[in-house]
Amino acid sequence: MSEIIIVNTPGRALVDITRNVESALASCSFKSGVVHLFVQHTSASLVIQENADLDVQRDLIAYFDRLVPDDGPYRHVAEGADDMPAHIKSALTSTALTIPFSEGRLLLGTWQGIYLFEHRRAAHQRHIAVTFLSEA
Repeated sequence: MSEIIIVNTPGRALVDITRNVESALASCSFKSGVVHLFVQHTSASLVIQENADLDVQRDLIAYFDRLVPDDGPYRHVAEGADDMPAHIKSALTSTALTIPFSEGRLLLGTWQGIYLFEHRRAAHQRHIAVTFLSEA
């Protein structure tokens, strides 16, 4: 079973998509298995991070901005100064996640949330392929 989750981002941010994935799981007939998430873009990524303290998200964004600045000496600038850094940030994180579920619930830790990590400055509409797998 699979579907596409569409997420509108505000620009560079971590967007909590945990509820979106839980909603997709609720419509799935499987009770246990794994959910595989794949972001269909090269300038955004997926991460599992703390969901209790917003400073974690702010610190992550600030760290990646220092690690891969927008004003670096990049050749690929046709799509804007923030595009190549977004590709690098995406390569350093992940474009896919696999998360177990049981009894119809994601098996995330107490303080874990699933985030779309938008690396571009401008708002974007992102597509995430969601696939549920279970034993027959």
